[in-house]
Amino acid sequence: MNDDTPTTAGTRVREVRVERRTDGAFADTPTPRLSWTVESDVPGWWQAGAEVRLDGGEALRLDTDESRFVPWPFDPLTPHARHTLEVRVTGTDGGTSPWSDPVTVRSVFLADGEWAGRFVGLAGPGPDDDATPGLLRTELDLPGDVARATLYASAHGVYQVEINGQDVDDAVLKPGWTAYQHRLVHEATDVTALLRTGANAVGVRLAGGWWTEKYGFHGAAQTFYGEQPAAAVHLHVELADGTIRVLTTGPDWRGAVAGVVVASGIYAGERVDAGRAVSGWSLPGFDDAAWAPVRVDASDVVPEPAIAEPVRRVGELSVREVITTPSGRTVLDFGQNLVGRLRVRVTGERGQVITLRHAEVLEHGELGVRPLRHAAATDHLVLSGGDDTFEPEFTFHGFRYAEVDGWPGELDLEAARAAVTAVVISSDMRRTGWFESSDERVNRLHENVVQGMRGNFVSLPTDCPQRDERLGWTGDIQVFGPTASYLFDSNAFLASWLRDVAAEQAARGGVCPIVVPFVLPFGSKPAAAWGDAAAVVPTTLLERFADRRALAEQYPSMRAWADVLLDLSGERLLWEGMFQFGDWLDPDAPPDDPAGAKTDPDIVASAYLVRSLQLVTRAAREVGDAAGVERYGDLAERARLAWAAEYTTPSGRIVSDAQTAYALAITFDLVDDATRAVMGDRLAWLVRRAGYRIGTGFVGTPIIQDALTGTGHADVAGRLLLQTGVPSWLYAVTMGATTVWERWDSMLPDGSINPGEMTSFNHYAFGAVADWLHRTVAGLAPDAAGYRRLRVAPVPIAGLDHAVTRFSTPYGLAEAGWVARDGEIVVHTVVPPNASAVVVLPDGSGEFEVGAGRHEWTVPDPRDRSVPPPVTLGSTLGAVADDPEAFATVLAAVEAADTGHTGALRSLKEWTDQRTLEEELVRLPSGAPEQVRTALDDLNARRGAVVAG
Repeated sequence: MNDDTPTTAGTRVREVRVERRTDGAFADTPTPRLSWTVESDVPGWWQAGAEVRLDGGEALRLDTDESRFVPWPFDPLTPHARHTLEVRVTGTDGGTSPWSDPVTVRSVFLADGEWAGRFVGLAGPGPDDDATPGLLRTELDLPGDVARATLYASAHGVYQVEINGQDVDDAVLKPGWTAYQHRLVHEATDVTALLRTGANAVGVRLAGGWWTEKYGFHGAAQTFYGEQPAAAVHLHVELADGTIRVLTTGPDWRGAVAGVVVASGIYAGERVDAGRAVSGWSLPGFDDAAWAPVRVDASDVVPEPAIAEPVRRVGELSVREVITTPSGRTVLDFGQNLVGRLRVRVTGERGQVITLRHAEVLEHGELGVRPLRHAAATDHLVLSGGDDTFEPEFTFHGFRYAEVDGWPGELDLEAARAAVTAVVISSDMRRTGWFESSDERVNRLHENVVQGMRGNFVSLPTDCPQRDERLGWTGDIQVFGPTASYLFDSNAFLASWLRDVAAEQAARGGVCPIVVPFVLPFGSKPAAAWGDAAAVVPTTLLERFADRRALAEQYPSMRAWADVLLDLSGERLLWEGMFQFGDWLDPDAPPDDPAGAKTDPDIVASAYLVRSLQLVTRAAREVGDAAGVERYGDLAERARLAWAAEYTTPSGRIVSDAQTAYALAITFDLVDDATRAVMGDRLAWLVRRAGYRIGTGFVGTPIIQDALTGTGHADVAGRLLLQTGVPSWLYAVTMGATTVWERWDSMLPDGSINPGEMTSFNHYAFGAVADWLHRTVAGLAPDAAGYRRLRVAPVPIAGLDHAVTRFSTPYGLAEAGWVARDGEIVVHTVVPPNASAVVVLPDGSGEFEVGAGRHEWTVPDPRDRSVPPPVTLGSTLGAVADDPEAFATVLAAVEAADTGHTGALRSLKEWTDQRTLEEELVRLPSGAPEQVRTALDDLNARRGAVVAG
């Protein structure tokens, strides 16, 4: 092909990308990988080859059908380089696309040894010896026009840089949180347009952030990293004549305890004084004679280029309602539990203080602050006497409600909407996954998962965004990673965090700690399902993004984790007798003992030993480590057999006869196919016995629906999904939740907050069910790495009339879904160009493959649509539970009886065929059975059922 090659209408290259980030073509390595997507009207379009060119030069032919993470075909890039990149493709149909729009590729790395910025901060702490926010500055004279300039900057703390009075970008909380003692990241921002010939000024706004925060629990938190913040700047300027000028932080900079931020903490909040604004401090010519020389800190860690998108403001919400609480306080409701801070526009007397206190829920009409524990989550705004606009800069809160004190004048709804806006912050990942069904409650559940992820992906994957924690708990992201990888393009985000995982492991002999970055006085010993993130998350990046580079980078840490577990498990190959979180937050665990689960923690730990060995074996195969494949594969099989021998009976029971135990055995392939089927039946029976209520914690919840549908019990999985009683996924929805809760009953039915010391209303772990909604209910799953081949296999569940999901795969937009219509199921899928799909229809049709394009099939509806048999007082409890309408009717009738004993029936755990409804109702006063009988007669009559006798 050459420039005269005829192009094919209807086929074009879209979204050319370099490496992982979605917010620009940033080369963080001299040989970045290339990706592109194709749009084509050609059915079944498949790439035969591609051409790429730099700066409009000679095109290079790539004889590959791959368009995801294609190796860099040019000479390695140099630091500070900028090039334009174009791509065009030829399909197997012989047609060639036009050249793509040019993309500017920027090198964001520095040469080895080039980084020269020293970490500088204020010369002394403030009056309280706490971490002191402040300002740093210097000036730079440039003798000629600027051709290009890049700012490389980082901090021990959080910062923003101004050049000649303007912020260099719109990122917040830079540089984010990494394992600072091992790894720092720097930005690489194009600041060419901000510099000019002659005098220039560079300023830094600085606060402590995560660097100076105190970590720990029960009031015993301690500073982990440092007492005072510092910033490091390396400004590389190329003048029009080719001259290079470099400005770096050093002892010649000056600083002051000045600026509007008086005090700041991640957990405490921020005090902002508009009267302390310093005019012109980041402009040339500012008189800084009163400012002190800076402090210079030693640092052995050289910052590396950030590989993930930064935190940004990603949305805004208006006040939904102004509430006057029973105690007379004013509370603003934003209608959505969010993460961020408030932007306030206000005019009042100089020195007047407005106090903003944040919380996620109301409890009996008042702000529910107990779950915050030792986090004040409070901002103080000091007015200047003029027209002020406030937005705390170096903190964030998890909240839906904000209590306002000290407001000048009346704050009714109209005034509140004009004056106060909730600013949502998150790592700025691109949204990629959507789901919709015929049940609005399920749709709200899915939206709650989306919102919970957005709020907890702030620089790193946190457990919760509101209390005195907000840590990178490894267990949470281990179970949620697949969901996260679908909802947002989180590849860069998770690949960055995994580098911290590897660094923390290297410092601990291969142990992946319970939180990363690790800042706690405990938790450095191995814990199953938490430390296993070292093996699971890299595998997720391979499966969902085809990121083989991330897998290869993490392979040593995966092996290190596996070797730690092998040392612990010994000859028996069983992980026993150690502290474990186990099936954390099993709904039957006492509020003060969240680890008190029904499934024995050794069963969980030894199952995860097998799982990690399986994944390391797979990784060894991917990276070409034949010896690793042999070693870990053999150990995985031996550990699997040891698990089955130790914890299962010949009849297929597990020692812990609990939902999570069976879900582990089924989804981790711990037993043979025959035993798997028996265990699936037992799992379904346990769920039915519980009245189709969930009985799993952090470990079991993400996998129980797969275990049920994978063993032929989609009907049971559907009942579990659509359950609204506590515990269930939809219970929180019925209680008005707008994010996923930490506990199944974080809020009790009477509106009281769970009495446990640990309760969060924004905690994504239980939201891992969304991945099952995408893969199974709507039916769109990866069948090859990165969705190069899709698996379209929807499983329609009773209670839904349709479900559909859309996903922006690495190859383009895919879609799958179904709708029930007149006794039939209409299935459709959209396969993006350069991808294919394996299809399995709901009627059990054999697998077949289709190419790119839109496809549709109609098959008989396999679901049971018969009218249920009549339900009477003589029906068994199991029969009542099997009939959703009858089940709801019975519970409603008992509640209507207002006997004071309703809870006894609602909490019944034995919905079996060995007891009748009549026998159970004898526990209630004499009038209740008759009311239930009447309600059931009405139900039977509506359904046209004939009751004998």
